[in-house]
Amino acid sequence: MSNENALFDEEFDLDFNEDGPAEESSEDLIGQLTGPVDAPYKEVEPGGVVPPPMSASQGGDRAIPAIAALAFFETDETRQVIERVASDRRMINATLDAWPGGIPAAIEHLSQNPTPNLLIVESSAHSSTMLQQIDELATRCEEGVQVMVIGATNDIPLYRQLVSRGVSEYLVPPIEPVQLVRAIGGLFTDPEAPFVGKSISVIGAKGGVGASTIAHNLAWSLAENAHVNTSLVDLDLSFGTTSLDFNHETQQTIADALLSPDRTDDAVISRLLAKATDRLSLFTAPASVNQLMDIDAASYSMVIEGVRRLMPFVVLDLPHGWNEWIYNTLVTSDEVILVCQPDLASLRNGKNMVDQLKSQRPNDNPPRLVLNMAGVPKRPEIPVKDFAAAIEVEPDVILPFDPQLFGTASNKGQMISETDAQAKPSQAIDHLASVLSGREVTAPKKSLIQKLLGK
Repeated sequence: MSNENALFDEEFDLDFNEDGPAEESSEDLIGQLTGPVDAPYKEVEPGGVVPPPMSASQGGDRAIPAIAALAFFETDETRQVIERVASDRRMINATLDAWPGGIPAAIEHLSQNPTPNLLIVESSAHSSTMLQQIDELATRCEEGVQVMVIGATNDIPLYRQLVSRGVSEYLVPPIEPVQLVRAIGGLFTDPEAPFVGKSISVIGAKGGVGASTIAHNLAWSLAENAHVNTSLVDLDLSFGTTSLDFNHETQQTIADALLSPDRTDDAVISRLLAKATDRLSLFTAPASVNQLMDIDAASYSMVIEGVRRLMPFVVLDLPHGWNEWIYNTLVTSDEVILVCQPDLASLRNGKNMVDQLKSQRPNDNPPRLVLNMAGVPKRPEIPVKDFAAAIEVEPDVILPFDPQLFGTASNKGQMISETDAQAKPSQAIDHLASVLSGREVTAPKKSLIQKLLGK
């Protein structure tokens, strides 16, 4: 059986060990790390991808300014939502305190305390009673406060009367935390502020799992097959391979921006970005060990935000490591892609990373899992269903061990979709690009000359 057929068999039995049984089964090893494997697992469809449960959002989320907000809730459900909003990564600069009692409690509080920037009040009262309470609340509020009301009924006449009284937003349960966060952002984001692109961080659970290869091919697929302007930022300063993989040497690299972040405005970043195609721009790494660059975490944030102001999609190729700037980048990214191999080290590290990022990003998608280099002959591997159950994330993409395809692409300075657009790894990367961009992906077609030359 070929590697490709072994990978995409419906049973997905990837526990190769042709020389006899291993000393310990993969299930025993997983149990040592995570306990019994009993998490639910959705069987992967043939083709190596799992359809996502959520649609992609266009554009990235910016942090909410340093505002002071007070919320007065009536129900336990709303209290829980507000608590989750208060801990959201986009609220890192803002403060949000919650108190029970609804509008009457807000009136009493503001009669003795200063008005916050944002006031969130919940009311299940009848429309006439609610409007009377809002009128009284207005006498306690200073000018300029933004008021958000959470009501019990979807009543358009009530909404119009609330707006006429100066209420900024009216929401009706059930409310998702991210919905409330974005509603707050809509009230306090400067309409003249520049658009920020969607940031996608790609990192490996351990070294050598092919995270950079995934990042580079994903960026290319977003740009050339999903047809969205994309920038690939190589943040592995000493060993980055972007210039090699794209056969694109540049004199200026991301180090030039990171070493002088205060002088790196949008115009400078635009000049530093190298055009690989009409839609794809590269921020290559110096890939040199001649200089030890001690760059603080704030510099990375400034440069990444600068690129996001210029490109709708930004793919961040992160080195394998765990320090302040890598952690901050992962937590603040719109999407995180974790690349693993079906082995024990990837499972242990990946599980730790997934748990940490889920706790710090409770209102975001969990990290997306890519299982790479699956089906290596004679190598014992943890079965996909066991790996997914233990790490508690279903794989979005499963890529087979295909040294011929990836090696040929690398030697030519091409992406795998350029080498063979119909190969299953190429289609899997295109699927991931479609999920992240919300666009249908169109595989490139070979011209007659390319077909004749066998390219």
